[in-house]
Amino acid sequence: MRPFIMCIGIVSIFLASFASAHFAADEPKAPAPATAPATVKGLWADFDPRQEPLDTKVVREWEQGGIVYRDLTFHIGTFREKPARMAAFFGFPKGAKKLPSLLHLHGGGQRAVLHEVEFYAKRGYACLSINWGGREMENGKAGDPNTNWGAIDPTQKNVPGYFNLKPGEQYLDPFESPRNNNWYWLTLGARRGLTFLEQQPEVDADRLGVYGHSMGGNLTVYVAGSDDRVKTAAPSVGGSGFRTEPWPLLPQVTLERPNGDVKLFKATIGFESYAPHIKAPLLWLGSTNDFHGIMDDTYRTSELIPHQNVRFSFTPHMNHRFTPDFAVTRPLWFDQYLKGSFRFPQTPDSKLILNTEDHVPELQVTPDSSQPVADVHIYYAVDPDARARFWRSAEARKSGDTWTAKLPILAIDRPLFAFANVTYPLKKAESEPYARPTEQYAISSLLRMAIPEDLQRNDVKATDSPDLLIDDFAHGWRDWYQLEAANPHHWEFSTRKLADPKWQGPMGQKLMLDIEAEEPNDLVIVLTENFFRSYRGKSQEFVAVVRLNGGKETQTVSLAPKDFKTNDGEALSSWTNIDLLSLRAYYEKDGKLLGSKSWAGGQPKFRKLWWQGS
Repeated sequence: MRPFIMCIGIVSIFLASFASAHFAADEPKAPAPATAPATVKGLWADFDPRQEPLDTKVVREWEQGGIVYRDLTFHIGTFREKPARMAAFFGFPKGAKKLPSLLHLHGGGQRAVLHEVEFYAKRGYACLSINWGGREMENGKAGDPNTNWGAIDPTQKNVPGYFNLKPGEQYLDPFESPRNNNWYWLTLGARRGLTFLEQQPEVDADRLGVYGHSMGGNLTVYVAGSDDRVKTAAPSVGGSGFRTEPWPLLPQVTLERPNGDVKLFKATIGFESYAPHIKAPLLWLGSTNDFHGIMDDTYRTSELIPHQNVRFSFTPHMNHRFTPDFAVTRPLWFDQYLKGSFRFPQTPDSKLILNTEDHVPELQVTPDSSQPVADVHIYYAVDPDARARFWRSAEARKSGDTWTAKLPILAIDRPLFAFANVTYPLKKAESEPYARPTEQYAISSLLRMAIPEDLQRNDVKATDSPDLLIDDFAHGWRDWYQLEAANPHHWEFSTRKLADPKWQGPMGQKLMLDIEAEEPNDLVIVLTENFFRSYRGKSQEFVAVVRLNGGKETQTVSLAPKDFKTNDGEALSSWTNIDLLSLRAYYEKDGKLLGSKSWAGGQPKFRKLWWQGS
């Protein structure tokens, strides 16, 4: 299912909605309108985020490493005669005045984050991390005040509220309205956070930025699209629009509809309705296979931002995560637009050329060469489902300032997608709150696409062929993503290559692996069927455990579909619907552990992965 999926922790709610609310003013106000606002502008027309006093109360204050921290609460508003308050962490370098400042918006299932405040305070910013979800504050003590929304509940305890427009006990308007949606309240609370920042003596009110991940990415787009005080924004894996619209290339995807008028929801809650109102420069961080910040829709939404001062940084192969050279773009982006101490290159120019002499499509990429270019990576794919598609690495050739790569395909009845990542060196190693220091950063080109009709009209030929060799690891983990790669016991290496028709497992073939291990161990291989493809069938994980002999000699492993089983003992019937292959030190689910959390010796060396007839 594409929209409206809820996950806790690293993933988050999957949808598009928005938040705002009425404040009880000190002086009488006109009564709320009897009909719902029908546009973004109308939704926010009668809301002044500065109107009510903040009534800030400091729970505790402390100093550490030259940074002043405050655990505090402030008044959001009064809704249905009950006041609402927001808890937050605020931090800044001791003694500093008139600093650039950032509003951090946490993701689903998370809470205000001290580490975010610390990181940016040490970088010379004042930072406010609000606790919109209401979870217990980090280092909180019994009896500490926390976020309290009063008569409403836009937290994840009220999940239906993210889809809702209709009236109810926890909502504001007695008629169908976007003010009966959680995102309205959350955005309103975040905008009050901007009011808090601009009133602090440590903050330069003319240099405010906003950022967040996942659900926080959603909120970032909502805030940037409704509040002109935002001078720059950097959402990650969130805020991509068109959630209520069918996928043109995947009509079989079943959409869940909001509880109320779909057109009203789209016009007042849909991200695509906020993008045209964004005036601030925007960096969109993404991962190519994200389940929540859909890559294709992120680009599509960005096209609606009028100023087009937008950059993209998409980590290949990952879902809801970034590697350091992509993650670091966010603090660099803030340095450019809030400090003037960095300058981003322009988005790489890219052209998808279909009408070629050899009938093979190609992507031409010309990076901004005002800075030295470290490398150019060109990717292409043929899967219409952005969440599961495998991005092939194309071999790029440089001529002058342009890199060109051929994109051979197996058939012309599938769409073709292509983009490029350009890496640039940094003058010194830089970091990000959750990433290792890196000496380079990467930005992405626009996403280029051709549908089958385009391929046929331009006389593109199918010149590629299936390949039984999945990987000989000559390029390391280029076609994989790695989790805990440096951990000697908890590593996991995964690829979506088996979802690509070029490497899909043929009927009657076995999965073969050449591997070397220093010590005897159990290697766990996990195959995931229908990964985020509920339209095709149930998503299941099938696991095989292989005993490695050790001794550093190459060992050949041979596995048939029946060797892979679910936790319930169901055997895999075929390779047909496999979307993900993972090589792991262990697998743990429902209290059952396969493999070991104490891998013996160094990590194994993978030499070859291929298909072979029985």
